[in-house]
Amino acid sequence: MDELAEAVREVIDGNESAFRKIVLATNVRLVRVAARIMGTVEDGEDVVQEAYVKAHRALIEGRFDGRSRVETWLYRVVTNTAIDALRSGKRRPRESDAAAEPSWDGGQAAEARVALGELSDLLATLPPDQRAALVLKSVEGMSANEVAEVLGTTEGAVEQHLVRARAALRKWSKSDA
Repeated sequence: MDELAEAVREVIDGNESAFRKIVLATNVRLVRVAARIMGTVEDGEDVVQEAYVKAHRALIEGRFDGRSRVETWLYRVVTNTAIDALRSGKRRPRESDAAAEPSWDGGQAAEARVALGELSDLLATLPPDQRAALVLKSVEGMSANEVAEVLGTTEGAVEQHLVRARAALRKWSKSDA
């Protein structure tokens, strides 16, 4: 049994402090995914925090049945929480939306910040389901089967989301040219 599965078993058995092991083992990956879906690290962190609360509650209440791997289940909780947040309009103003002046920290860092902002802007043009599918498949490198499991849908639906997302991005890039 891997460490995450063991930590889940401990939480289910009443050792609530074992949830910290789950957070420590998954936080970086889950925040990265949530930030890419949401558009900012801050929004991603908020989503992951909310998702951890949901996951903890699900474990205590016996709603995690163990049919999927713990990591897959957590990705699903985070992704669904992010999609819900996008649909409800819960997000902070982006740095480019605010009048804040970015601090100068060198040419490469500035170029990277601009590129990440452009990627976020591109992803923001997509509906939440398409955005999540694209991030999980193309950015996180999951298989279509894994994405389907995370999104709670079929591989065919994932492929449809990806086709539509890529078509929308191509259309957007042509109109920007």
